[in-house]
Amino acid sequence: MKLSPLRTSLIAILISLCLWFIVLMVNTPTKSLLTSAEFQYDTISPNADNINDITAINYSLSRPANVSIYFMNKNEQKYYFRESKPRQSGQHTLLFSGVVKGFQLPEENIEGKIISRTLPNDEYTWIIEANDNTSIDRKTGQINVILTEDNLPDIKGFSVSPSLFTPNRDGISDRVWINLFLSKNADIEVNLIDANGISLPIAERAGTTPANKKGFHTFEYEGGVDLGVSPPLDGTYKVIAKATDKIGQKTSVDGKLDIKYGGIPRADIVNADIEFSETTIVQGNQLKFSMTIENYGSSPIRTTGPEPGFTYSQNENANTHGWYEESGAWRVGIDCDTCIRDYPWRWSLGTKDELTKIDNYWYLMPGQRTTVTGTIKITDIPARNPLYFWGGLIHEDVEISNINNRVDPHFIHIIPNN
Repeated sequence: MKLSPLRTSLIAILISLCLWFIVLMVNTPTKSLLTSAEFQYDTISPNADNINDITAINYSLSRPANVSIYFMNKNEQKYYFRESKPRQSGQHTLLFSGVVKGFQLPEENIEGKIISRTLPNDEYTWIIEANDNTSIDRKTGQINVILTEDNLPDIKGFSVSPSLFTPNRDGISDRVWINLFLSKNADIEVNLIDANGISLPIAERAGTTPANKKGFHTFEYEGGVDLGVSPPLDGTYKVIAKATDKIGQKTSVDGKLDIKYGGIPRADIVNADIEFSETTIVQGNQLKFSMTIENYGSSPIRTTGPEPGFTYSQNENANTHGWYEESGAWRVGIDCDTCIRDYPWRWSLGTKDELTKIDNYWYLMPGQRTTVTGTIKITDIPARNPLYFWGGLIHEDVEISNINNRVDPHFIHIIPNN
């Protein structure tokens, strides 16, 4: 098909324009990715004396790129300040205090991990490098580091004890102590880290060493249970201690902590109901009781003897038979108007056939109910007669909650055995 003269002319013009555009692109240099870069000062002394501690770094990008800033000594060893950080086009300014990514010197003996530290005294070449995945552009210069303070805030003697933590107020492994020695004055923090990286701060326990000062430090953790807060979920956690000195040097150490059987202990006397065998009892006879206990919480509760069914004489108590109070243990008790101590007669929350043994202790498990019975042999007639007898559920050395104290009083008359 024969083209018209007009169409032929238009095609020729288009071809000429395309050729011109190609020639223009070939002969026009690409604009530099890193258009400028400079350090404000060529000498710094990072020692927190407020004299030449910091220098500003200025650079400009013509288009978005990943930027690295690092230093190289005479042996061509690299020290990174920033490594492949995405940045937008335009002018950028940041401050440099001599602190770079952590490294360890050959002669050093550091117990923890060095997160960041100052450059050693030396002359360095600084390099600012931009990379947009199609091209790399660099600019360099010189900087001297003098009078640096490179004494690291080392953390020594780090320990987590016990390594198995059971935050349920049963008196067994209810607290964790983290001990450490700080080699110089520095801000120190300790955190519990879960599998998702969420941090929970652990408070320092008051001691002879002031906070953030060189010396021994102890951090105490009870999981929040003492404040009525549910503890972290059962699992394996990291415990990380970090120290940061006034220059910005950072070190850290870490340990492992297993949490198991955690939870706020909750139990009560079902229906606040206690059954006594008598309302009138002859001196010398036995007063029997029965009550049902339920663990309605999420954690097991520890208990100790004597077992249900045990018989006390009226003038005896649990200590008489060697069942002394145990911090964190739960027991049911019977009290009366003329008793010389609170709940002198106490029993465990079940028999060993009903309870669960964990390590060397016995527990009533979550959701479990047991019926506790016991007997008191009435040997004396008190001055106050008749008198009230009632029951209670005791968390020894912790509390007797209002709902579990003075439960279901019964007015009982003791008559002489004539």
